[in-house]
Amino acid sequence: MADAKSYEQEFAEFMTESAPALAQTAWLLTGDEHQAEELVQEALTRTFANWRKARRDPLSYARKMLAGRRLAAKRSRFREPAVAQVPDQILESGERSTLERDRLARALSTLSDRQRKIVVLRHLMALSEQEVADDLGISIGTVKSTASRALSQLRSVLENETEAEHQL
Repeated sequence: MADAKSYEQEFAEFMTESAPALAQTAWLLTGDEHQAEELVQEALTRTFANWRKARRDPLSYARKMLAGRRLAAKRSRFREPAVAQVPDQILESGERSTLERDRLARALSTLSDRQRKIVVLRHLMALSEQEVADDLGISIGTVKSTASRALSQLRSVLENETEAEHQL
């Protein structure tokens, strides 16, 4: 019984430390605060249920759950709601304006699910290519090529939006 209690304590510490980062990742993957909250809850529940296995690298395990559940949720819905307000956890010490965050969220929503996952994990969560590949169960080459195409698409979308704003 003491063993189960230590597992619960380990998980509670992990959850306290990791929940904000998981919330940020989930929001970047979904673009919707409520969907992100659901994803985080589900990922943490699944991580706890598999704690004996997950405790070796719990953050990676939880991110895998986020990415996997995101894909499952997207398959079960016909259409995603429009991007809502960015949750407070996303704020980076006031450096970005609300408009810039909204612009990024809109641009991310133009990417395919795989592209969005890779860009979020690699460039916004600052994981290595190997960590992204491991988290998503794909090769490093796939991470590199998909990230390259996704970043090109993001640049294009953001440039077109900037041009449209200047024409107004």
